[in-house]
Amino acid sequence: MPEEKITESLKVADVWAGHPVGFALLTHKDQQFVAFYDAERHMTVAQRTLGKKAWRFTKLPSQLGWDSHNHVTLAVDGSGFLHVSGNMHVNPLVYFRSTKPLDASSLVLVKTMTGQKENRVTYPLFFRGAKQELIFTYRDGGSGNGDQLYNLYNAKTKTWQRLLDKVLTDGEGERNAYPTVPTLGPDGYFHLIWIWRESPDAATCHNPSYARSRDLVHWEDSGAKPCMLPITLKSSDIVDPIPQRGGAVNGLVKLGFDHQKHPVLSYTKYDKNGKSQIFCSRREKSGWKVYQISAWDWRWEFGGGGSIAFDISVGAVEGAGKGRLKLAFGTKNHGGGVWVLDEKTLKVIEKLPPPEGYPKSLRPVRSKFPEMKAKWAGDLGESGEAGGRYVLHWETLGPNRDKPRPEPHPPATELRLYKLKGSA
Repeated sequence: MPEEKITESLKVADVWAGHPVGFALLTHKDQQFVAFYDAERHMTVAQRTLGKKAWRFTKLPSQLGWDSHNHVTLAVDGSGFLHVSGNMHVNPLVYFRSTKPLDASSLVLVKTMTGQKENRVTYPLFFRGAKQELIFTYRDGGSGNGDQLYNLYNAKTKTWQRLLDKVLTDGEGERNAYPTVPTLGPDGYFHLIWIWRESPDAATCHNPSYARSRDLVHWEDSGAKPCMLPITLKSSDIVDPIPQRGGAVNGLVKLGFDHQKHPVLSYTKYDKNGKSQIFCSRREKSGWKVYQISAWDWRWEFGGGGSIAFDISVGAVEGAGKGRLKLAFGTKNHGGGVWVLDEKTLKVIEKLPPPEGYPKSLRPVRSKFPEMKAKWAGDLGESGEAGGRYVLHWETLGPNRDKPRPEPHPPATELRLYKLKGSA
């Protein structure tokens, strides 16, 4: 496929590069917003009008430590007001809202949303519901002992309330679910997948699970049986009964669909010989059916707390023409690529090179500091321009299990905005 072309390149700011943490980009109508941590680790929002090169900066009263969990995210509600949240890992809620539509300079701290269970917040994310309503989700509690909560925003009253009168997934004080954001599938359902985790040790992940909903309020399992809330480990629709220390980990469970709109999960686990493999599980007439995709002869041994580097990456299953699916993968030491799968058997029938990804000129790491890596962020919004997309690019060191690094720290790197056009 032809490589995408860079049609716009614009520096946003110099940013912290001592450890990775997620930034956010949102294009809304003719306005563009970037939320990031600057060179001194201050949470900052940059704003510009499309077509203009000048950014307007709003520095917020929140400063990053050493935790790679503390991403920053943003959204625009139905009335045009900007919402920003981030810099939390089992910390009190950090949330800002603008007092003027599409004006980041008017962002102010809002101390509470609902006022309940907001002292141990992690993984804040905004997304849209079935009626395009704004929803905020986060984990209340710690790794191995937490619940996922969902808040619904009323744009008229500028207030939040619980979307559900109970938590959706309940670890019962012994574990917690690591869920994806509910994904609107080709069948009109919102699909939710998660993996259970018993403790801060990443190796204690187990039992990837599934639920679906038309309205994000009433949930059912893959066989259309209503779910009684909250969903516990015992009541889960378990996709694959992977035990603790079985090679599965949060962050490597992805949701895709085949051409018949069946959900297909892709994930890692150890095979019967203890080797790391990628598996897929598809909901079929008789239930979930598990398929081994890779045939590797090596093992990725992982565990412990804090942010870890992944030796394996796996994408979501996608359609690849009649009777075919594709699945992207990568490994630290054994290469990567795209498997073409027979849709009926999910057997690998062809291996293709890795996707081209970003333009070649953007792939080399430019920093001279050792062990720096490229980071990217896609657009959470839409520019309305056909044939193009905006992305953010910066460079940083890799994760350090959320612990401080000794000096010297790398110098700040450039956060740049690129507009890309053409086929990736």
